[in-house]
Amino acid sequence: MEPVKDTDPTIGKLVADASRDLSLLVKQEIELAKSELKISAKFGGMGVAMFAAAAFLACLFLVLLSITIALFINWDGHGLPLMWSFLIVVGAYALIIGGLVLAGIRSVKKVRAPERAIAQGKEIPQALKGKA
Repeated sequence: MEPVKDTDPTIGKLVADASRDLSLLVKQEIELAKSELKISAKFGGMGVAMFAAAAFLACLFLVLLSITIALFINWDGHGLPLMWSFLIVVGAYALIIGGLVLAGIRSVKKVRAPERAIAQGKEIPQALKGKA
């Protein structure tokens, strides 16, 4: 058995180094999870904003549709161009609402769990046991 040299690390130093490395590893895993969640939150936020815009335009759609129907019911034969213009505006709003809803669905489907952080987090116990 060789004698212990002054340059060999002590058990206390090894424990301190392991503790520091473990702390750094946990901090880095948390940062990775935060960055992945930030990206998912961005897509989710965009989807929610598009749904909100679609809901607002849907309210406008109902108001304009109601006015259009009322004008058609009260049609006295002199307002045909005005009524058709109301119908065209309502149709345009319907197309815009449909486009916003589709874009919102696509954006919300891009939301993902922090997969890399979860996978790396599952490896930590094995690494601590010296099996990594």
